[in-house]
Amino acid sequence: MSVMATQIRGSSVRIGALLPLTRPGWVEAGQHLLAGLELAVREVNDTGGIVGRPLELVVRDTAADPQRAAAAVDELARLGVAALAGEYHSVVARAAATRADALGLPYLCSSAVLDALTEQPTQWVARLSPPQSRGWQVYADFLLGAGHSRIAVATQPSVYWAAGTRILRDYVTSRGGTVIELDMSALTPSAVCDELVDRHATALLLLVGHPEPAVPIVKAVRGDQRLAEIMIGAPAGQPEFAEWATLLGDDGAAIPFLRYLPERLSPLGARVETALRERLAEAPSFVAFEGYDTVAVLAEVLRSHGADRARMAESWPRVAVEGTRGQIRFSRTPGISVWQWAGAPVQVVDRDPAEPDRFRILHADAAMSTTDNRNR
Repeated sequence: MSVMATQIRGSSVRIGALLPLTRPGWVEAGQHLLAGLELAVREVNDTGGIVGRPLELVVRDTAADPQRAAAAVDELARLGVAALAGEYHSVVARAAATRADALGLPYLCSSAVLDALTEQPTQWVARLSPPQSRGWQVYADFLLGAGHSRIAVATQPSVYWAAGTRILRDYVTSRGGTVIELDMSALTPSAVCDELVDRHATALLLLVGHPEPAVPIVKAVRGDQRLAEIMIGAPAGQPEFAEWATLLGDDGAAIPFLRYLPERLSPLGARVETALRERLAEAPSFVAFEGYDTVAVLAEVLRSHGADRARMAESWPRVAVEGTRGQIRFSRTPGISVWQWAGAPVQVVDRDPAEPDRFRILHADAAMSTTDNRNR
């Protein structure tokens, strides 16, 4: 611990962190998000804390359960946290955001993308990750640019998957393409293969849970000689994490997904990447960077406006923080109910078949820089 950190005095300033750390939550995503949050908290405290007070993270496991998340928000509010951070799963983050809005508790959502995090516009909630409508339209641009106009989507019942299907259908059909829905509550992976052949699809998107049924679907399609030319895609980002490569091996490569990193990290981003790699003992995902940036923003808000919840919420439009992936500012975005970082980077990447631990950048949002093909 640094000399400055040892001089911190007084009671801690507490931030509540919501994370999926047990099944059926996506545990690997939760672990990466937590690593980013914890690294940033440590660095804040190593440089004097929040005006001399230590920053403390109070972690609660949501296990991908919306009701459990809402109960955690109630508990954390009673414990006196200044703000909430985190959550990966969109449906869970929506429950947390709704409860935070009702309680008047500032919440900076780290990773969830569902456009409608709250039913009505709120001053209490801000978000770092790009809204689903933006990211998935970037993905649709990639598909159309690659020549895919008959796109099948394997789906499961979920507000998140339904929203993704709607975004893709609206965007693709308005440009002359077709989206074919395959209901995985009624189809086996082998039946999916038959449907893809019968309906002349050139791409299959996995709008389903991981590892089940995503992994069996990939294995079935990769093993079907009739589908040797079909592209498999996973806009929700399942191939981002090491477990995907472990479970699928070579079959998990060349499956494009969305990732929220710039093509070139800033010096801050590169330094944080090194520290995260050491903490995780593997390459950090974009989710780990989202965790770090969440605390960076909240720490700056706390230093500038104190721990009063109302003052913190009022400060969202005045935030200007240099994060690992660019300068973070929040604004009102049409159709989005929360304060939104509109400049979050969006890429389409895949795992290189020749080197599955390496990511290839296939497409990037035109609004972002495309000057480098840097890979983690």
